[in-house]
Amino acid sequence: MRYDLVIFDNDGVLVDSEPISNRLLAGYLTELGHPTSYEDSLRDYMGGAMHRVHDLVLERTGRRLPEDFDDVFHGRVFAAFERELEPVPGAVGVLEKLTADGVAYCVASSGSHERIRVGHRKAGLDRWFDDRRIFSSQDVGRGKPAPDLFLHAAGRMGVAPERCAVIEDSPLGVQAAVAAGMDVYGFTAMTPAAKLAGATRLFADMGELADLLSG
Repeated sequence: MRYDLVIFDNDGVLVDSEPISNRLLAGYLTELGHPTSYEDSLRDYMGGAMHRVHDLVLERTGRRLPEDFDDVFHGRVFAAFERELEPVPGAVGVLEKLTADGVAYCVASSGSHERIRVGHRKAGLDRWFDDRRIFSSQDVGRGKPAPDLFLHAAGRMGVAPERCAVIEDSPLGVQAAVAAGMDVYGFTAMTPAAKLAGATRLFADMGELADLLSG
């Protein structure tokens, strides 16, 4: 393995949550008088922290979202996770291979710590990630596309940025990894390859990742 640390994004990379959360986000914003399609949500918010939703709505409309927006949205998302969420096919196999090879890994997500844990528990990934392996945009001042979160994760794991590989499926995440000076593998299962053009490598099947990382 040519990397000392593999940093996974969470939503869409480890757990198949992007269709669920973006469907609900589009619906809730529309309900509040900000017409948003599912495609709009993917384009504008996929990979970003919640402050991005607030910032873009305020910028575009001059109106602030309700103070309880995050709580209501996450309540709906967590309920849907309990009904629908599954791990991304092939994710467990990658984690097993990294563990067998003695390669360190962690998750660095724009989602909150609670969202990460709820998703991992439902998808059966919680046994792979203890507190030392979970990093959230809540831990840093700026979310993706700023590099802060990935640099924070690498620092806490004790690995230099140039020895890290980031696994991402959003343009914002790819931008953040590149800005952090890390190699980034763009997962194209949901995102067109052209939108992840800054990635070091692109791949469409999570089952391919272990071999790519070793190549």
